[in-house]
Amino acid sequence: MIPLAHDLSDETVLVVGGGAVGSRRARTFAAEADVVVVSSAFPNENYGGATRVRLAVTPDEAPALIGRYDPALVVCATTDDEVNVAVADAARDCGALVNRADESGGRAVGEVTVPATVADGDVRAALSTGGASPALARVLRERLESELAGAGLVADATGCLRTELAAEGVDAGRRRDAVRAAARDDEVWAAARADDRERVDAAVDRAADTALSAPVGGDR
Repeated sequence: MIPLAHDLSDETVLVVGGGAVGSRRARTFAAEADVVVVSSAFPNENYGGATRVRLAVTPDEAPALIGRYDPALVVCATTDDEVNVAVADAARDCGALVNRADESGGRAVGEVTVPATVADGDVRAALSTGGASPALARVLRERLESELAGAGLVADATGCLRTELAAEGVDAGRRRDAVRAAARDDEVWAAARADDRERVDAAVDRAADTALSAPVGGDR
């Protein structure tokens, strides 16, 4: 499986099943999409603000359910395999992406997995084992959390640097060298992890100035 980032803004995500997995998926997608959770019961308290519809879905009702909400993505998270299969088939027939939360390992065409993610500001890293071992993905996510601390500030500051250099007419190659130097600079990262934007900006400028003052064609 090849990871892709998908913008679900203003799209509907339909989660069928309101148990632990369904509520977790609802919270994940509610940060960006309009989420509807359909379930016969809602045992968890937190569904991320998703709309909850109390309904015991049967296999025969799956096509009408999909047609009612026209989702971009459907999460099948019930404990009834027949319902999950019917919902997934109906979703594919309508061109929606499918996440079978009750399966692991190999996936059918059109199915997607929901990776473990680590986010800091606009920086987001996703980890997937292809559904084979969600537990391992969670362990790796925990290890990455410390590595990505401050990455959001670094991304914002180096993004501003790139824009400023472009506005000043710095050619693409030199601009790339300056931004890379800033992104790799230890002081930039130390300041970002201290959540000190003023220090971050100063360190970015210093690293960029050093890179830009280097002879063209020199060591990089």
